[in-house]
Amino acid sequence: MSNSAVEFRMHTDGDENPVDWLSVPEDVILEACGNPSLPELGIIEQVWETNPIPAADVPEAAAKAVAALSFAAVPEGGEVALGVGSRGIANIPDIVAGVVDAVSEAGYEPFVFPAMGSHGGATGDGQREMLNELGITEERIGCEIRSSMEVVEVGRTPDRDVPVVADANAAGADAIIPINRVKPHTDFDGEVESGLSKMLVIGMGKQRGAQIAHKWAVDWSFRRMIPEITEQLLDSLPIVGGVAIVEDQHDDTTLIEGVPPSGFLDRERELLETAYELMPKLPFEELDLVVFDRQGKEISGQGMDTNVIGRRPFSINEPAPEKPNIKRIYTHGLTEKTHGNAMGVGSADVIHEDIVAELDAQTTLINALTASTIRGVKLPPVVETDRAGVVAALSTIGVVEPDTVRVVRAADTMHLHRLYASPALVEEARERDDLRVVEDPTPIAFEDGQFAAPSLRD
Repeated sequence: MSNSAVEFRMHTDGDENPVDWLSVPEDVILEACGNPSLPELGIIEQVWETNPIPAADVPEAAAKAVAALSFAAVPEGGEVALGVGSRGIANIPDIVAGVVDAVSEAGYEPFVFPAMGSHGGATGDGQREMLNELGITEERIGCEIRSSMEVVEVGRTPDRDVPVVADANAAGADAIIPINRVKPHTDFDGEVESGLSKMLVIGMGKQRGAQIAHKWAVDWSFRRMIPEITEQLLDSLPIVGGVAIVEDQHDDTTLIEGVPPSGFLDRERELLETAYELMPKLPFEELDLVVFDRQGKEISGQGMDTNVIGRRPFSINEPAPEKPNIKRIYTHGLTEKTHGNAMGVGSADVIHEDIVAELDAQTTLINALTASTIRGVKLPPVVETDRAGVVAALSTIGVVEPDTVRVVRAADTMHLHRLYASPALVEEARERDDLRVVEDPTPIAFEDGQFAAPSLRD
């Protein structure tokens, strides 16, 4: 086995594919569970009032965000490092291009650096490829991309003597501007969570910084660590501010704002409150089964957003969200953009064999080790069909009746506008102003045991 590529090998007889012996056939599941009757599924829709920025206006909004920042301390023609992460942020190529244009027109030389911790397999080429997958190429955004895992130490925390590191290219620039979405984090609750500050501390710290932060977070906790290290980075590096993005329930861009260093933590705290109000959620607090068609890193850092599923089984010293209460989760597959990273798969109770077939063990384990969340990548029971997954899940929650069981099928934890729902939930939706019934329930259609109805994505 080479040092450059660790294969996903397990003890098998001969050359047997791991999927073949990990996955349990449908007929075995149905026999073991008594082939129960399944609920019908209708379609419901959440009623949201949103005010997105028109797509054509996004670059201009990004440029206005840059105009809110001061470049007084930046020499004429100086280099400005723009930090961009690996998340699936709406309109991110246009936002970055708008920032690049504004910085260039102001007389400076911008370049983009990946601010994504250990993502992309913890290699410079891998992180460049992740940006490419998001549509962020040098041709598209109009500036150079400098991708490296090299970091420099810029200080140490005063109380715990923890090293504080930053991307070497960014640290060598005349100015730094992180560009990131502000949203609730999957691993912890705090005054600032996922956003500009976390990008500086973990994303800009590359693999080394991310690993340091996650190890110390076990005792220190992110809610205290991130603000403290952010303040140190603001004092140590030429950070002229950040470009904050907030999305609405449809994951459309609703706000782009330039945040100066003086109000970095305070303003991000306010934007987080807005993001909590706007984030998509499941419209029911008590559910027997939720089926997710896919999970992936561009959907959530943990594959499935913990704030949506109400589970945080992998975190240490961090309580799970109180709601919703979901008895069973069945997940079908991975997104293409996650490149086999199955981080968070352990939050499911049952998974389809497609996840095993698509799983990149090296990328997944590196992410889990860096984040100190190895429990999050434990593999749940594997089934070969969707029918087997639904049957296995419902057969382990006690006595259920098709007319009363509470089942939802969603595309993923990011796309929750339209949902497949069982009869009990459809009837509840008829009585609520925030829900609309789109289609009445009909029997679940399967083709060779797989869902025949398409995934509902906005």
